[in-house]
Amino acid sequence: MLHLPIMNDTYNIIKSLHIIFMVSWFAGLFYIVRLFIYYVEANKKEIEEKWILQNQYKIMQKRLWYIIAWPAMILTIVFGVWMLILKPELLDFGYMHTKLSFAFLLLIYHLICHKVLSDLQKDIGSYTSGKLRIWNEVATLFLVAIVFIIELKDSLNWVYGVIGFFSVAILLMLGIKMYKKYRSK
Repeated sequence: MLHLPIMNDTYNIIKSLHIIFMVSWFAGLFYIVRLFIYYVEANKKEIEEKWILQNQYKIMQKRLWYIIAWPAMILTIVFGVWMLILKPELLDFGYMHTKLSFAFLLLIYHLICHKVLSDLQKDIGSYTSGKLRIWNEVATLFLVAIVFIIELKDSLNWVYGVIGFFSVAILLMLGIKMYKKYRSK
């Protein structure tokens, strides 16, 4: 009987660390794309101001990416796998497969952000601030999907989940369009 509370405490500690590093990872993903947008928008500045801004953004991007985003992503995965090792029965549930699918897609999103970072560090790429603003909202969709999947588990009918997911996507796209109109005035 002594092992059960210790095991439960261990699992809860690992779960807490998983959540903490997931939050850090998302913070990194949200902010890195904002830095990409600022970098691209600096192209509209006078040459000296553009040079100063873009060099500063490159420094900020590298520090954020390699000091926060990558370590947080790795630790999110490590603690997530550790949770599954401690409670492998979680893999018996459909919601966990769905969550892991979204987590895998989030990993691909992270790697694409890495490619954008690499391109911008070399001053290459044909990225626009509009496209990057939309790209930034993709991380929001992953966050919403993953949190709702984990919190609601199997209690949420998958049809409502899909409808909700696309509703959030549509609302985000409408928000981007409204912001774009507001900015152009």
